[in-house]
Amino acid sequence: MREEKSSSMSRNHTRNGMNNRSKKAADRYRSLRAKGGAITEDERLLSRPTLPLISPTEPVTSEQATRDNQAFERALNFDFTITDPWRVLRIMSEFVNGFDALAHIPASVAIFGSARAKAGDPSYEAAVETARLLARAGFGIITGGGPGIMEAGNKGAQDGGNLSIGCNIELPFEQFANPYLDISLDFNYFFVRKTMFIKYSSAFIIFPGGFGTMDELFEALTLIQTHKVSHFPVILYDSSYWNGLVSWMRDTMLTHGTISPQDLDLLYISDNPEEICTLVTQAYRASFHMRDDDSNREKSIR
Repeated sequence: MREEKSSSMSRNHTRNGMNNRSKKAADRYRSLRAKGGAITEDERLLSRPTLPLISPTEPVTSEQATRDNQAFERALNFDFTITDPWRVLRIMSEFVNGFDALAHIPASVAIFGSARAKAGDPSYEAAVETARLLARAGFGIITGGGPGIMEAGNKGAQDGGNLSIGCNIELPFEQFANPYLDISLDFNYFFVRKTMFIKYSSAFIIFPGGFGTMDELFEALTLIQTHKVSHFPVILYDSSYWNGLVSWMRDTMLTHGTISPQDLDLLYISDNPEEICTLVTQAYRASFHMRDDDSNREKSIR
């Protein structure tokens, strides 16, 4: 009996020792993976090491030759999974996953705006109502999948009984998916995520927002202006927020000749969710009939 107890204690001690070692190994692995703090994949992709400037007429010193040799040796033993060629494969996989997940969604509308808007804010409630009306008209809703206006758009999609889609992005600070998503996708690279918005949206509804919202707005305008995508509605909600920007485009950009008068016609401004729904529906139906009537019409990525 004493021998069995001793044997049992020995086995427990061995198991506990193995568990502790396993836990330490797992913790060490996680700490290694987390090194670099809040650096995202986008930052790693777009960064380059800073090298000393060397004049082509200066002789190479022995110290510089040694450093070059050491750098070459490190490169030979570098981890391939954190190099740019490996990132190309990761980028490809994000495109494949995104295309696969969204290939069969209904005609959809992208809604953009500030992540800082709260439930009860006028813009938040307007986004809920706009998305609800569009959903009931037959459109799915695509957002960035996060809080604020994105959450409002996804909530409205579910309230209207249609598909709610979120395309989230890795950021230096945590951005959690909102709870109103039927399809939730996570992206490491902004340009892959942007492609999903452009390819699978029949209209962009832009609510008040910051730099990210401006980025989506002007990317859409650029692609339409340069005929990289077929013309689709880009609608700004809340004239009091956007009038200053549109006035600057008209009074400064147009005056300086950096845009054409017809470029301003690419934008709509509305303060009414019902009017927005009507504009989007009419434009989609017109585009649908145009495709049916003209079999030779050039097909864009959308």
